[in-house]
Amino acid sequence: MKQRGWWVLLACLMQLQVLLHAQVIGPEAAAMAQDPVVEARLVVLSQELRCLVCQNESLASSHAELADDLRREVRSLIREGKSDQEVKDFLVARYGDFVLYRPEVKPLTWVLWFGPFVLMLLALVFLGRYLQARRAQVKPQALSDEDRARAEQWLKG
Repeated sequence: MKQRGWWVLLACLMQLQVLLHAQVIGPEAAAMAQDPVVEARLVVLSQELRCLVCQNESLASSHAELADDLRREVRSLIREGKSDQEVKDFLVARYGDFVLYRPEVKPLTWVLWFGPFVLMLLALVFLGRYLQARRAQVKPQALSDEDRARAEQWLKG
């Protein structure tokens, strides 16, 4: 009898979770049904925009509340007749270049675009100099006849 009670409780909790999930998803599904053209543009745009909370997720894949707000904002801008570039420009003006997954190449973003390559080049230069200095410190030594005989003996087993 005790086991049956746990199963009933588990079933009730699962049902509650499904209902709560439907409550959260419900408004988004209704908005998608209203204008599929707007939603198609929103999907394309939100793939190019970064969630400001998650930072490594696109706006399309983020489940953060701020991402929902940004999607609503983008949706309203699209409904106002703004082009994709105008929507991006609005978000960049408001949140900075960080909101774009692929920011424009301009003086403010040169470090973002070219910084990794400069760091890699510097690392290679320092590695080359370090290896040259180390090679100069360690000079090969010739084996004596005794060392050579011992090495041959080890190799023969």
